[in-house]
Order: sequence, then C-alpha cells, then structure tokens
Amino acid sequence: MVLTASTMLSLGTKAPDFHLPEVGCGEIISLASFANKKALLVMFICRHCPFVKHIQTELAQLGKDYFNTDLGIIGISANDAQNYPDDAPESLKEMSTELEFKFPLCYDETQAIAKAYTAACTPDFFLFDQERKLVYRGELDDSRPSNNKPVTGADLRAAIEAVLADQAITNEQKPSIGCNIKWKSGNEPNYQ
Repeated sequence: MVLTASTMLSLGTKAPDFHLPEVGCGEIISLASFANKKALLVMFICRHCPFVKHIQTELAQLGKDYFNTDLGIIGISANDAQNYPDDAPESLKEMSTELEFKFPLCYDETQAIAKAYTAACTPDFFLFDQERKLVYRGELDDSRPSNNKPVTGADLRAAIEAVLADQAITNEQKPSIGCNIKWKSGNEPNYQ
C-alpha cells in the first residue's frame, strides 16, 4: 500500500467520456447514461483497499440517499485484477451486492478511464455539474482508518448539495487520501 493523494484535477475540466461494463450485468455505462441528471459523481474505488473498506458503508448510503434524485453516481475500479484478485469484476460484483449499491460499479480493465480522470488513489472522487464541468475533487470527509474520526461524508455531501442547489462550491478542497491505484506493470501514468 502506498499512501497517495488525489491529483486535484483542475476545476472546470470537462468530464472525460467512458464506456465501461457494469460488473453485475455487463451493461455498458457511459456519460450519456446520466444525460438526464443535473450532476454526476464519479468515484474510483475498489474492494481490497483499507481506505475504501473504511468508508464503504457511507458509499452505499450515498447511493441510497441520492437514488432517484438529480445526482448520477458511478463507481469505477481500475486496479490490476491479475495482481489484486479482490478487485476483479466477479469480486466487485459481490461487493456491490453485499453493500446494496444503488449505482453502477464498473471495471476499467485498460485503466484508460482512470488515466483520463487522472485518478491516483482509491477512493478518488470527481463531482461534475450539469455541463459536466468539474466542481469538486476531494475527500469524502476527514475520517481515515486510523484517526478515530467518524465517517460522515460531510465534505462530499456538502459539495453535492451545493451543486444540486445551484450554489457555489468553495475552491478550498482537501485531496482524497487512499491507496494508490494498482497500475498494470508498464502502464503507470506520468502523473504518479
């Protein structure tokens, strides 16, 4: 495990498109899948990372709380499944079922989408407005597996509520912290 922070992609960046298979049913999910949503939350997560395990119940709750709202949510795992079998599609499908995710969980086998978003860690969050411009990239909250602070989702939830209410989101955003994305050998991005 290498402790890694978000790259903090520039605010205003347009959401890169994607076409990824959902691990449960194989349906291809893309930006167009969320065309009727006012905002879109893209989360890079996985199953094995202790930082994701620490917040996985809150991730599931986010999906439940914003189900049938103007927020679209997608979870994406880009980890090397050969070396990290807990992050293979079948295992991710089990995770999604066990946690009752109300959002699609997709697998980025080529890792191209993770690179397009400059995702660096799990978890890594990217919140886009109606024009699919980046308005938030930061932490869920300030809880970490070892700091005994409660998992509340406060930072991300505040950003979601603001974008849904057409309110400004502060540019003062703290990077997400987690395990580095497990890049396939030779596929490491130049921003690592």
